[in-house]
Amino acid sequence: MSINCIRALLEKAVQTHSDKTALVFNDQSITYGALYTKVNQVAFYLNELDLEKHSRVGIYSNKGIEQVVAILAVLSTDYILVPLTKMLKPEQVKYIINDCDIKCIITDKLKLESIEEIEFAGHVLSYDTTNKGTASFEEIYKYYNKPYQCEINSHNNAVITYSFGMTGTPKGIVISHRNLIDSARVVSGYLKLAEDDVISGVLFCNLDYGLNQIFCSLYKKATLAMHRFMLPDEFFNHLINDKVTVLPLMPTHISAMFDDDLHRVPTAELFNQVKTITSSGGNVTAKMIKDCKNTFQNAAFYSMHGLTEAFRSTYLDPAQVQIRPDSIGKAIPDVELYVLNEEGGECAVREVGELIHRGGYIYRGFWNAPEQNALRFKSVQILKNVIDLQGQLTDEIVVATGDYVYKDEEGYFYFVSRQDDMIKTRGFRVSPVEIESVVAKNIPEIGQCAVFGVKNELIEDEIVMVYCAASEISVEEILFELKKHLASYMIPSRVIYKRSLPLVQSDKNQINKDELLREFSA
Repeated sequence: MSINCIRALLEKAVQTHSDKTALVFNDQSITYGALYTKVNQVAFYLNELDLEKHSRVGIYSNKGIEQVVAILAVLSTDYILVPLTKMLKPEQVKYIINDCDIKCIITDKLKLESIEEIEFAGHVLSYDTTNKGTASFEEIYKYYNKPYQCEINSHNNAVITYSFGMTGTPKGIVISHRNLIDSARVVSGYLKLAEDDVISGVLFCNLDYGLNQIFCSLYKKATLAMHRFMLPDEFFNHLINDKVTVLPLMPTHISAMFDDDLHRVPTAELFNQVKTITSSGGNVTAKMIKDCKNTFQNAAFYSMHGLTEAFRSTYLDPAQVQIRPDSIGKAIPDVELYVLNEEGGECAVREVGELIHRGGYIYRGFWNAPEQNALRFKSVQILKNVIDLQGQLTDEIVVATGDYVYKDEEGYFYFVSRQDDMIKTRGFRVSPVEIESVVAKNIPEIGQCAVFGVKNELIEDEIVMVYCAASEISVEEILFELKKHLASYMIPSRVIYKRSLPLVQSDKNQINKDELLREFSA
C-alpha cells in the first residue's frame, strides 16, 4: 500500500482513533471504526462488479454520511471516482457519463429517477433499498462481511472532476491519489488543523475544495460535521450545535449569511469556538471580511486562490486580510509563481501578465482533451527567461493558468481577469473583474453585477454592466460613482437593471454571463 493515498489515511485513523467520531450529519454520527467497516463493505461489492481496471464510477446524490462512505469506497479500489453535484440536470449527467464512459453510478432515492430518465446502461447502486431491484448500501451492510484489502498506487488516477461553467460542455480534470493526499497535507499544515477540530462540511463534494474538507479531516483524524446550506438560520445553528472550529466557505455562503433582509445574525459570543475560516471559489469583498470578523471574532480568515489544473496556488495570510483584502496572497508551500508578459519575460511590479504555476499540486491533465492540455500544461522551458534551467532538464510540467494577475512591491499577487474574459475596447484591454470590484466596494446598494463586452464594429467591444438591487438606481448616479475610480475607457456604455441575474445551473456562485450576453447581443 502506498503511503501517499487517502486509503492509507483511513487505515491509520482506524488503528489509532477507531472510537472517535469521524462524521456528523444532523442527528447521525459515525466513528472511524464504523466508517472503515462500511467503506470496506462497499469497496468489496464494487470489486465484485468485475469492471475493467480504472473504470469510472460516478456518485450523484445528496449530501450525507453515505456519500462520504461511497467516496472513500471508490478510492479504496482500482476504479476512478467521478463526483457529480446534485444540482446537475439529467442531460448534464448524461454528458459526463458519455464523456468519461462511466460504468457504475452510486445514487440515492431522490436522484434515482434522474438516472432512469437518461436510460443509463451501467450498474446502479443506491444508498437505500428501493422496490426497483437496485442493489443498495443497506443490503451490502447486511451481507458483505468478508475482510477487504487493497493496494493503491499513488500515481494512479483517482478522481475526475467536472465543473459546468458557461459553455455547458466542460472537460474533466484528472487527479491522482498523490494529488489528493498532497492537498490534504499542505492545507492541514498552513491552516494549523488539529485532531480536536470540528470541520464544517458545507461545501459540495463535486470539486477539489469540497473533497479536501473530507481528506483534511482524515489527515488530522478530526471530525467532519456535514451540513446542507439551505437557510442562514439553520447554518448558524449547525455551527453552534456541532461546535464547529474550522469553517470552509465560498463567497456566496458569506453573502447569504449576512444578508440583512433575511434574518438576524446571532450574537458573536455563540461562535467563540470558530478559530479558522477559509474562502475560495470567488472574489472576497471587504464587506464579507468585515462581516466575518464581526461575528467570528476569534477566527483567522484565509482567502485562497485555486486553479482547475492544480489544487491551489495562493493563500492570503490572515494578518494581511484587512490590510490588502483585494490580494490573492502569496504562493502556498512547495509552489513557485511567476507573472509573464507576452514576450516570455517576467513582469515588472504592478505589470499585468499571465500567472505561471510551478511546483506541487499540479493535476494530471484534462480527460480526452489534447488541445486544452496543450494550452495549459507547458514545458518548464517557458520560464527559460526567468529561471536557470540547470542541466538542460526541460521535461518538467508547469501550468500556464490563463489567469491575468500582477504583483505588488511586497510580492503579493492580485487577480485581474481570466484570459478569455478580457474586453477589448478602443485599443485597450479591460478586466470585467476590475469594474465589478469597484461596484462592490463603492455602490453597496447593488447586490450583484456582471460586466461583459458586446461586439461593436466601431470600438471592438462596448462594455455592458447588468446589475440587480432592491430597486433601480439611476444610471447617472452609477456612472458618477464609477468615474471617480475608473479610467474613461473603462466606463460602461450601457447600464441595465434586472430584478435578478441568471446563475449557472450547477454552480450558484457564478452569474451566467453567457445567458446575459445572448440576451443583450440580440
